[in-house]
Amino acid sequence: MHEKLLAALSTVNDPELHRDLVSLGMIERAEVVGGAADIKVNLTTPACPLKATIQADVTRAALTVPGVDSVQIEFGAQVRTQATPPLPGVKNIIVVGSGKGGVGKSSVASNLACALAQSGAAVGLLDADVYGPSIAHMMGEGAARITANADKKMMPIAAHGLKFLSMGNLMPAGQALVWRGPMLHSAIGQFLKDAAWGELDYLIVDLPPGTGDVQLSLTQSVQLTGAVIVTTPQDVALLDASRAIDMFKKASVPILGIVENMSYFVAPDTGLTYDIFGRGGAEKLSQSFGGLPLLGEIPLDTEVRQDADAGRPSVLAHPDSPASQALAQVARNLAGRVSVQTFAGSLEPLPMA
Repeated sequence: MHEKLLAALSTVNDPELHRDLVSLGMIERAEVVGGAADIKVNLTTPACPLKATIQADVTRAALTVPGVDSVQIEFGAQVRTQATPPLPGVKNIIVVGSGKGGVGKSSVASNLACALAQSGAAVGLLDADVYGPSIAHMMGEGAARITANADKKMMPIAAHGLKFLSMGNLMPAGQALVWRGPMLHSAIGQFLKDAAWGELDYLIVDLPPGTGDVQLSLTQSVQLTGAVIVTTPQDVALLDASRAIDMFKKASVPILGIVENMSYFVAPDTGLTYDIFGRGGAEKLSQSFGGLPLLGEIPLDTEVRQDADAGRPSVLAHPDSPASQALAQVARNLAGRVSVQTFAGSLEPLPMA
């Protein structure tokens, strides 16, 4: 019965990787006891956006096996990495950029990190906006100070189920930082390689606006899994976002997708939708670069701003709000894109747990 069940499951493809679950090594357990199929599927990310599809397909396939009349499915997850991880213990480094300020990039980055952590992934968040660090405040830890361990490694600060580092926790609030390029390069290198990040599935990096020294330092220091581009719908934001995309392409950094932030506004008193900054700009940008993935559209929501000011990202503070639901879906879509990206670099099956 075990072999028959595996044969049936070999007809089920991962919807994103387009190979069957058995050859991918995603079936950890497949047993039949008294007419009940007991199956454990190890997904390529705990934030799998198509988990329900896989569950339905596995159930349907298992019920085709003679003698099976019920199916029990357990899900686990093992996040993939490239053949050589970018940092010891860190499987994927994802940078979040925009090309310009004012589009809500830091808010998107912090909410994506929290959403991925909430799904069960091990997540780190690095505030690489050295001149204008805001992650410490958004995570509610602006007063915390970074310490070192016995090995003289920086200890990331724990908050909301993840670890983060920010220049905001190394200098007094409101103090201007006046550094030239070499000092920025050194700081980024220390944040990456002289920090005790531990074991991480994803390290999300919040980039500063523009296409300058920090971006260049990152692409030269580590192998990035890919970049997420955040934009608002209007043309002036799209122009700068296109420059960010061009920069990453020239640096051979894959573009994992585009997020349209402040995409629309739903009036709470009337329910009417207003396209304050226009709408569909990210889709237009995507098509201009040959069809880059559109990870999602995030509505303009006062709660997102209020939650950031209060130090508790919206996906945690107000998980049922439309903006939080959209951000959580973007996180799932991003996790799926990372799985596809890492899979493209290696056809080896997942190790069995």
